[in-house]
Amino acid sequence: MTSIDLTPKTHHPVVTEHAAQRAADSQLRIADAITAFAGTMQFVYIHAAVFAVWMLFLERSPWPTLTLVVSLEAIFLSTFVMIGQNRQAAFQQAKADHDFVAQEQELHINTELTRQIHDLTEAIHAHVVAGRERKSG
Repeated sequence: MTSIDLTPKTHHPVVTEHAAQRAADSQLRIADAITAFAGTMQFVYIHAAVFAVWMLFLERSPWPTLTLVVSLEAIFLSTFVMIGQNRQAAFQQAKADHDFVAQEQELHINTELTRQIHDLTEAIHAHVVAGRERKSG
């Protein structure tokens, strides 16, 4: 039994354009890299290990400094998450706009085809009726 590959060979034009814009902006590439790494279990393991070493071996009273560091990190990571959400929203809007234009074009084409089919149907009907009248007359 052969399997059928259903993965798309090309991407949606909006996806391609969005990826090119993201790749062209160094700030977005940095934000993407940080967000991609921060969303992994490796990030969690590294932080758990670093904080454990810090609390157990490096500082006698780690809580004030650790609280400051963790708070600052949370502020920056939440900012990166918001950057990602804003870019995702912009991407979704661009894709929706593209899809709307494509659907409007399809509607226009379908309407035109329906009119042409109607015109052809009327022409065929008139031709058949005229043929019957000639035969009967």
